[in-house]
Amino acid sequence: MRGSAISLAGLALLTLAALDLLGQGPITPRSKTPPKTENPAPSADLRVETNLVLIPVSVSDPLNRPVTGLERENFNIFDDGAQQKITAFSMEDSPVAVGLVFDTSGSMGSKLHQSRMAAKAFFTTSNPEDEFFLVEFDSSPRLAVPLTSDSGSIENELVFTKSKGSTSLLDGVMLALHEIRKSKKTKKALLIISDGGDNNSRYTESEVKNLLAETDCMVYSIGVFEAVLMGRTPEEMGGSDLLAKISEATGGRLFPSSPAELPDIAQKIGVDLRNRYVLGYQPPSQMRDGKYHKVRVVVIPPRGLPKLQAHFRTGYYAPTD
Repeated sequence: MRGSAISLAGLALLTLAALDLLGQGPITPRSKTPPKTENPAPSADLRVETNLVLIPVSVSDPLNRPVTGLERENFNIFDDGAQQKITAFSMEDSPVAVGLVFDTSGSMGSKLHQSRMAAKAFFTTSNPEDEFFLVEFDSSPRLAVPLTSDSGSIENELVFTKSKGSTSLLDGVMLALHEIRKSKKTKKALLIISDGGDNNSRYTESEVKNLLAETDCMVYSIGVFEAVLMGRTPEEMGGSDLLAKISEATGGRLFPSSPAELPDIAQKIGVDLRNRYVLGYQPPSQMRDGKYHKVRVVVIPPRGLPKLQAHFRTGYYAPTD
């Protein structure tokens, strides 16, 4: 993994204004020992085991850099507003399955080259045990590269992409969700690279969000947005909002960027995906009701660190007895 950790002492010596947003490694608070694994949780995305709810959480600082090295006492977790006791805690770095959902529509034109570079940068953070696949979309989605451990085959396929047609972003996400089910990896994610404008999908935003709520798949989005607003369609103008809604409910997030920033941001997402905490708690028996429960995670920063942001799936469907 590229990028070195930043110590608490180093962070205290620098002002936030002087730090570069991009290309930085994860921040690690000063500690005499590595992060503890207390009653280690199984490697998993959000799920409800027999007596345990497991919630993956990534943490970032005000400059959107991953923060590692936190302890159990740095987290509070709430289920439908009621605080829960964290009974399992671990730092997860297990193999992942990632579907790249790549926009090749007409609006991407001049952005395609940098978008390819972003995908290449993301793959530099991968491990040999990871799996990948490629869904491209313009007027319709297509599975360009099925699930594989060879990221090079995806990079080769992207060389031949051409910008054309309208945009079926939501259909592309739905196709990717069906493909990722074929992976046996417990940790799954989609990476969308797009300007976010959808004008040709059969599926609706609600249908996509409902399916995401029923899966363990996180969604990260890189929004490729031009600085000049003139000439952008209404769909493109709403692209940022659509990508944010799809991503944030899953525990992922949207990284808005200009084309020049794409490679650095893609690498940052790779680091973020592979530096997640897993928090586990035992809900009361009355929560096994088959209903949707809202989850909230609050980070308590160690002394000397600025305010930190937790990223997590915002809810889950409880099992029934």
